[in-house]
Amino acid sequence: MKTTTLKDLVPAVLLVGVTLTGCATDPNRVGITNQNQPGPAVGQAIGTGVGAVGGNVVGGVVGFGEGVAVGAKAPFDNTARTVRRWRTEVTPDGRTIQVPEDILVDAQGRPIAPLIRK
Repeated sequence: MKTTTLKDLVPAVLLVGVTLTGCATDPNRVGITNQNQPGPAVGQAIGTGVGAVGGNVVGGVVGFGEGVAVGAKAPFDNTARTVRRWRTEVTPDGRTIQVPEDILVDAQGRPIAPLIRK
């Protein structure tokens, strides 16, 4: 069995590189055909339409996958924070003091329950 080396892959890599880069040399030209002729103009219009539809289909699939991922992890989001609120109380001897009150809130800041410290 022959072992493939990097030297053996060079022609294939060059062929793929030339194929993907294309042959256009003038950056101001859209393609290598005359766009004023009906054949290339129709071909480019159809290609643009197919590309737009294909891109939207792929975008829809990716968006669906992202939505599924967000939806699947939502039940496991147990983000909770403690918020401290200060309330004013007057002691029996007439002094005014600030008393801390800790409240457990969810990710949107909605109160879950008062935090009871022992």
